[in-house]
Amino acid sequence: MSDTNDMDLIPPGTSRFATTHWSVVLAAGSPESTRYQEAIEILCKTYWFPLYAYLRRCGYDTHQAEDHTQGFFTSLFEKQGLRWACAKRGKFRSYLLGAMKHFLSDEKDRAQAKKRGGGAKVLSLNFEDGESQYALEPVNQLSPEKLFERLWAVTVLKRSMQRLEAELATMHEEYVSKCLVAYLAPTEDLLSYRDMAVRLNMTEGAVKAAVYRMRKRYRQLLHDEIAKTVVTEEQIEEELRDLFAAFSS
Repeated sequence: MSDTNDMDLIPPGTSRFATTHWSVVLAAGSPESTRYQEAIEILCKTYWFPLYAYLRRCGYDTHQAEDHTQGFFTSLFEKQGLRWACAKRGKFRSYLLGAMKHFLSDEKDRAQAKKRGGGAKVLSLNFEDGESQYALEPVNQLSPEKLFERLWAVTVLKRSMQRLEAELATMHEEYVSKCLVAYLAPTEDLLSYRDMAVRLNMTEGAVKAAVYRMRKRYRQLLHDEIAKTVVTEEQIEEELRDLFAAFSS
């Protein structure tokens, strides 16, 4: 196992935005940006499932929700709708949800959705997996808006975890990485630091230090994910509070 103490290393070749606030939204609203396509992919991956689940909770069937999700993102990017997103007007996800509601209420946009792609899938979205995830959500427990908020929070946490796991994989063997990640969400059967040290052939102090650095890095990655769609540090803190509050609703 590597003896490195630098948990802030970024895997070589990893494509990612810097932690510049509002960076992804700005790039996705600027077709001339060199990171335009990457920004679009990030926003789609972050928000498509919360929006899809919102539509399903609103009463749309599977096929309708798929078509509207595809049509919404296609319209948003074709019309450069993100140019009108402004952090001063509120949270980006609120803007996005409002834009979806406007899209749904506009009969002309509905008709144009089929014309644009003729039913073709213009975005690579895994709706089959999304429907499976949606089926796990409790029925009639959350409003469509509350469900959208909760699944946004889940997606942000998941993206942060995926980035952390990718970084750990470059620093430790897979088995060690999985053992360390387990301490982010401790369970009753999780080994003590002492027993884990024996299993990994490390000292107890080394395990504690590795877990401490891992938790610190995870917080940094979560901060980074949030920073992509807000402007100030105060807004980041507010978004983090909203993120965790989404699980208590």
